[in-house]
Amino acid sequence: MKRRVVVTGIGLICGVGKTASEVWSHLLAGESGMAPITAFDTTGFSVTFAAEVKNFDPHLFIEKKEARKMGRFIHFALAAAQEALESSGLQITPENAERVGVHIGSGIGGFDIIEREHSAMLAGGPRKISPFFIPAAIVNLAAGQVSIRYGAKGPNEATATACTTSAHSIGDAYRIIERGDADVMFAGGSEAAITPMGVGGFAAMRALSTRNNDPKHACRPFDKDRDGFVIGEGAGILILEDLEHAKARGAKILAEIIGYGMSADAYHMSSMAPEGEGCARAMQNAIRSAGIQPHEIDYVNAHATSTQLGDALESTAIANVFGEHATSHKLKISSTKSMTGHLLGGAGGLEAGITVMAMQHGMLPPTMNMVDPDPACTLDYTPNKPVAHKVDVALSNSFGFGGTNGALIFRRWTE
Repeated sequence: MKRRVVVTGIGLICGVGKTASEVWSHLLAGESGMAPITAFDTTGFSVTFAAEVKNFDPHLFIEKKEARKMGRFIHFALAAAQEALESSGLQITPENAERVGVHIGSGIGGFDIIEREHSAMLAGGPRKISPFFIPAAIVNLAAGQVSIRYGAKGPNEATATACTTSAHSIGDAYRIIERGDADVMFAGGSEAAITPMGVGGFAAMRALSTRNNDPKHACRPFDKDRDGFVIGEGAGILILEDLEHAKARGAKILAEIIGYGMSADAYHMSSMAPEGEGCARAMQNAIRSAGIQPHEIDYVNAHATSTQLGDALESTAIANVFGEHATSHKLKISSTKSMTGHLLGGAGGLEAGITVMAMQHGMLPPTMNMVDPDPACTLDYTPNKPVAHKVDVALSNSFGFGGTNGALIFRRWTE
């Protein structure tokens, strides 16, 4: 018999806040995390703004000596994991450690460390490369460091599936608990790619908005004048737990995860398949996994990054999956990337946490900067203002380069 899996803790950090409660309050206020980049000199760059985490001090979470051995994405993961664990009330002890696992991914990993050490090598030769270069940069060290810090001796994994990374991490962790291989999992993702090569690389693809004179209004999902995404950074980590385990320790249950779907476009390295058919199949697979009907879903936290093609195809996919439930505007949708920017491999974790909070509070965060809606996007995207709305079942979408897609479904906890 499959075990039921619930969410008992949330840790979020991004450009609009350094805790879950900060993120939530700023989203409801419609506040943007986008501003001119401070991490490096943007002279000569075609894009000069991003959604940086402001005034982040890793030494609040990590000793100085240890922090130097880690990339910024690991710092974010440790901060979000600490908040998630504390909010869950879980105590990891020698008695339960082997039943607690970690599944935290990153789309890119320590880009900042790679660039730093490459510069050191060019300036002083290979002997200038830090012995901590590799463990500071590789993707699985976010999961590894969380496991080490808390003594979590269960499954330890890291996914790297571009912008679907942390949705896959949460979904795969859900499956680990469901089949009985762990009782508790830290699950989500972290990213810190606001670096010269990160920004320069995405700009070279013409994937980023170039509204350098108006950063706060640059990310415009579903708006006719959208011109690309805004790169963000941060982490989103959930504590997932076997229902009976959570009940036995008297945990506060925030939501139940009931469905997970994956698919591949098998079409193009960076463009979505026609009609968004790969995205549609991920949603359909999640709905089938949950054992529900499409009309039972009240809210979709859309992947919608503010690219011309991507937003239109996701909108088409949602319309095709949900039919009249979507086209009649009964289904509510929003893209919180309009404020947080796009966390790449951290996006799905951040947005899963936001989705759970929307269910808890009965409020839908808005899609900001919808001034002139795209005629190709005709659904209800919760434009510009939050809306009070009871959400019993919600879906969170994540899609990534290489045609990798993921969808998570959560149910409001009522017992």
